[in-house]
Amino acid sequence: MLESILLASGYRVGLYTSPHLVRFNERARIDGVAVASEVLIEAFERVEGAREATPLTYFEFTTLAILLCFQASAPDVLILEVGLGGRLDAVNIIDADCAIVTSVDLDHTDYLGPTREAIAHEKAHIYRAGRPAICADPVPPQALLAHAAAIGADLWVFGRDFNYSGDRQQWSYGGRSLRRNSLAYPALRGANQLLNASGVLAALESLRHRLPVSAQAVRQGLAAVELPGRFQVLAGRPAVILDVAHNPHAAAHLASNLDNMGFFPFTWAVFGAMRDKDLDGIIAALNKRIDHWLLVDLPGPRAAPANLLAERLTAAGIVAGPERRIERLGNPREALAFAQGHADENDRILVFGSFLTVADILAARAESSPARIAS
Repeated sequence: MLESILLASGYRVGLYTSPHLVRFNERARIDGVAVASEVLIEAFERVEGAREATPLTYFEFTTLAILLCFQASAPDVLILEVGLGGRLDAVNIIDADCAIVTSVDLDHTDYLGPTREAIAHEKAHIYRAGRPAICADPVPPQALLAHAAAIGADLWVFGRDFNYSGDRQQWSYGGRSLRRNSLAYPALRGANQLLNASGVLAALESLRHRLPVSAQAVRQGLAAVELPGRFQVLAGRPAVILDVAHNPHAAAHLASNLDNMGFFPFTWAVFGAMRDKDLDGIIAALNKRIDHWLLVDLPGPRAAPANLLAERLTAAGIVAGPERRIERLGNPREALAFAQGHADENDRILVFGSFLTVADILAARAESSPARIAS
């Protein structure tokens, strides 16, 4: 949303996100366009030449390379997604002019700690003294508030410094000294998107003297924003929904979004995940929304095999029967084809879990797209 609004305002914008779905180039965009492979390769070579004996992880290495690409392009604004946690994340070497914590929930607990308080402590370390620190979580953990106060950050808390209101047709943002009324809903689907959008507008309000943004740019940016794999509904029937919900918090949002879609006779789910995720929590959040489970294997040692997913379904009391199918299939695209072959056109098919689950479907769609030649 930040990228889309700032591009609509006429700024040159660099954006770094992770992970990618299909191509590595998705991680780095300049003015909405993925950085070319040859530019990335040159940056990789520069990092490799400079690091000498310094060990770097995959993420550290690629982050440095992408920062080199942005340095060369000199955008007006740079938007950096923190990869994991905050305090020890490679992206946190940059002293941001404004930092946003969108939400705090349990994920990556092996690295970040077992509680929201522990994870909030890690995330709060992207904040900087004297600079805007946005928290869009409606119930911010005390650890985040305490760290922001300790370093003297300019903390903006949802419900205190900014909020939103709305009805079925439009919504409004209210900040410390700025209101934006009669806004259309963001193009991104999902019940949580107004919370995200209000955090974005709070960040832009906090930087309004350096990055002025018009009401028209806000409207245009929210209307044009796209984010593959986040409650992405594909055209056609039966409906196919792609969502990278891979923890209980995201799965709960997904369940709410499914509820808001209206009635479908049956929901088929293509499900693949990593073994180090809270599989039981994910399944519990979606149990009552899914009729048929198609469990898939994913590549890599972290992946939970379909047999393990089947065990967790059994533990949750989900068993095959006359009204419920539980199938094990080799990969997501095979499972989607199975679902499309057995579902009624009025049913819906949910593809969710790991980024790899959704990526396999998006890659298959890209491979099957017809070639286009202009002459």
